[in-house]
Amino acid sequence: MTRPPSIGDFTEAEDRAGFFGPDSVTWRVHADPSFSVGGIRALLLQALHPVAMDGVQRFSEGFRTDPWPRLTRTAEYVATLTFGTRREALRAVRRVRGLHGRLAGVDATSGRSYRVDDPDLLLWVHNCEVDSLLSVARRAGVPLTDEDADRYVAEQVTAATLIGVPAPDVPSSVAALADYFRQVRPQLALTPPARAAYGFIVLPPMPGWVQLLTPARPGWAGLASLGVATLPKWARRMYGLPALSVTETAATAAVRALRQTALAVPARVRESPILRGARERVAGPEPLTA
Repeated sequence: MTRPPSIGDFTEAEDRAGFFGPDSVTWRVHADPSFSVGGIRALLLQALHPVAMDGVQRFSEGFRTDPWPRLTRTAEYVATLTFGTRREALRAVRRVRGLHGRLAGVDATSGRSYRVDDPDLLLWVHNCEVDSLLSVARRAGVPLTDEDADRYVAEQVTAATLIGVPAPDVPSSVAALADYFRQVRPQLALTPPARAAYGFIVLPPMPGWVQLLTPARPGWAGLASLGVATLPKWARRMYGLPALSVTETAATAAVRALRQTALAVPARVRESPILRGARERVAGPEPLTA
């Protein structure tokens, strides 16, 4: 298990810029409206690893009845790592690593004894996130060249090493990422916990008043359906879903339409507070006028 760096390792300017900075591909991908669909796709993909899913079932009991806090914490962690200062990011990393370090179990499917912070499990979660966010962003129409895509995967090595994965084990290109999934696929399975997680993600429980008085249910249903439709064919087959080319074509058109609709909303409304704060922070103070 690698140790995270200390804030003392960085200059004040590096701290202010964060681990990625406004010129990174990571900012472009994670600030885009397609991020929400990519995040749902990542959760669905992650559920197919029996040992990783056993950990979720065992140590996230509340996820079954109220998944929103866990989903919110995950989104906040990624946002802090991406757009926060290095000090803020390291604080979030230490909090997650401290929690993971106390959790261990035995997978009911394989009989494997594991710790939640085993590097191969952390790597699985990381790679599902990177693959999902990048895949959905490109299908949604985010202007990314092949070189940009490779750069994004390489930038995300930082995120993996911060959480505890040795850097040599982390894919640093699109080709290496694809090779990782080819190698790991024989270990995957649709276990009962994975099937249940699919239901929680696609149709999460909501208070009655939320369903009746807000657009949360249809809004989430639309995002979740796109998360499902943008899964790779092999993952859709594992979930017992159609894996037809027409499904991929329709999903691409739908996620592009979603992105264009979202981009029509003013940035001050569309963007999260942490992203707006990051833009203001890296821009620096306004120059004084005479």
